[in-house]
Amino acid sequence: MAPLRRLDLWLPPVLMMGLIFFFSAQPSLDSGLGWIDTVGRKLVHFVEYALLCFLWWRPLRTGLPAGRAALVALAVTSLYAATDELHQSFVEGRHGTPVDWAIDTLGAAVAAYALGARRRVAA
Repeated sequence: MAPLRRLDLWLPPVLMMGLIFFFSAQPSLDSGLGWIDTVGRKLVHFVEYALLCFLWWRPLRTGLPAGRAALVALAVTSLYAATDELHQSFVEGRHGTPVDWAIDTLGAAVAAYALGARRRVAA
């Protein structure tokens, strides 16, 4: 049963990264709604990277203290956000920006902070 448990912990962040990669490879996700589209996409980025940080924290906390696991999850997620922006720079119709990386990393940082705060409250 232990290998299944490990898969249960490690598969979700890998699948989430695959989903992010898939959408990043699309030439355009513009809905044509102007600023509403732009703000909406930035909010989705914030939330998806917060979720990715949480998904990485789950398996990491089995081998690390919860606070350290949150920091490692934040680092992994931020690094993936940087590679995602680099990937987008090679996709026709897309571009990678440091601002998007910052939004992604901010979402991950909020999740990491919440996970750390949760740990402090529980202690």
